[in-house]
Amino acid sequence: MPKHTSLEQIEQYIIDVTISLRHKHNLRQSDLGKIINTSPSFIGNVENYNNPAKYNLKHINALAEYFNLAPKYFMPEKPLSAK
Repeated sequence: MPKHTSLEQIEQYIIDVTISLRHKHNLRQSDLGKIINTSPSFIGNVENYNNPAKYNLKHINALAEYFNLAPKYFMPEKPLSAK
């Protein structure tokens, strides 16, 4: 899977976990937008590997609540190397 060129590995990891959850639960970008109280275009920007948009902690918390997961689910178990 191609990676955002302007994002840190940790940011890309969170995006990839969220994309995987979205697909697993058959959700559209618009569904995710409602969950985190943002526009579907924002989700599209986050999922576009050429766009620097990313989720923030408020988004991660809302996603964790919706999917009944701990916020740490969206984070790797160990630190990732910087770019």
